[in-house]
Formats: sequence, structure tokens, C-alpha cells
Amino acid sequence: MAADALGVTFDKVQLVMADTATSQNSGSASASRMTFMAGNSIRGAAEAALKKWQDEERPAVAAYQYRPPKTTPYDPETGHSEPNFAYGYVAEAVDLEVDTETGHVHVLDAICVDDVGHALNPQQVEGQIEGAVVQAHGYVVLENFVHQNGYVQTPYLSTYLIPTVLDVPDRVKSVILEYPDPIGPWGARGMAEMPYLPYAPALIAAVKDAIGIEFQKFPLTPERVLWALKHSQ
Repeated sequence: MAADALGVTFDKVQLVMADTATSQNSGSASASRMTFMAGNSIRGAAEAALKKWQDEERPAVAAYQYRPPKTTPYDPETGHSEPNFAYGYVAEAVDLEVDTETGHVHVLDAICVDDVGHALNPQQVEGQIEGAVVQAHGYVVLENFVHQNGYVQTPYLSTYLIPTVLDVPDRVKSVILEYPDPIGPWGARGMAEMPYLPYAPALIAAVKDAIGIEFQKFPLTPERVLWALKHSQ
């Protein structure tokens, strides 16, 4: 982004990260907005530096602090609010098999469609999608967090299972849609946890389609699936 904004090659760009001696506080980068905020900060600083360069100021040093628009809660009387300034959009579909003898849920295909405004780095977007799907798969199928009287009963990886390469979906298809955001840097908006959120309802809906049982709780461990199958008869 810096190279593009300044019109220079990548080797001319040097990045200093997370140094409070050189960087100001930009506020929270939560809610999938890191790329949005960093990109707008880079563009603002680049424009200011180029202006100084054109005015023969050497070295041309500039700083720019991007502050996102404030959000306000929903007003129940007027219906008015100022929502998050940069929404992303995602849809997911899951194709799976349920072993009715063991209760295991095996996902064959997960298709994740994300509108990221403009994919500045498509490979990283695909990596984000695949990683979020794997994380969500563990959350919905394997990771059974148990606590009792304020104490965690599953404190070890031997009792709290996370997905391995043998547990994840056979195939994850990433579909990237690009509808530029008018106030995003180069049209980009963030994505972060977007692929994570719809996976649970998609998988649970697919299980219902397969065996006719709608689960109100997860993870869908083999024990829980078998119990539901037994008591649905």
C-alpha cells in the first residue's frame, strides 16, 4: 500500500511495527478494520509527504492519524444509529456426511464467499478464509469446553480436542467478491473473523438435512450426535 501510494518500488519501503516511540495511538483496530485503518493512515501520510516533496522540502517527513467514524447504539424510538463504518459480507455452505453408527460428522466441502471490497492480497484472503474455517470447525465439532463450579474440567489438549489435519474439511473453496468500499483504502474493507461466524449455523443446518435432527447445542461430538439419534426414534 505504501509503495503504491508513493509510486515507488517495494524495496524502497521500510516498515517499523508497534513502536510507541515512532507511532501514535490510532485507537482500536477491532471489528475487522485493521486493513481499513492502516490503509487510510498510509494514504494520508503519503499524500502529505508527497506534497512536501513537491514543495522542495527534503527530507519530506509526514505523519497522519486516521480516526474511524464514531458508532452510536440503536435508538429504539427513532430507529437511528451510526453503525460500524466498514461492514464485510460473507455466506457459507457445508456439504457433509454423518456416520449414524459412530456419530462422527465428516465435512466434505466448505464453500466460503467473502466480499472484501478489494482484495489487496488475495493469497492472504484465502489463507484467512481457510484458517477461519478450520478454527470454526473445531469450535462446532470438537472443542467441548467443560467447566463446573467455576473450575475448568478440560484444561489439557488430551481432554480439550482441537482439529488436526485429519479432522478438517476435505476441501475449502474460497470465493472472493470485490465490491469496492467508497471510503476504504483502494476500496478495501477488512474481513478477519468473517469466515468464522456462519460456519456453525451452516454445519448444523447440513446435519439437520442429513439426519433430520436440529441441534440446539454444540459441539456436535459423536456422543451428542448418537444420543440425539437414539432419542429421536
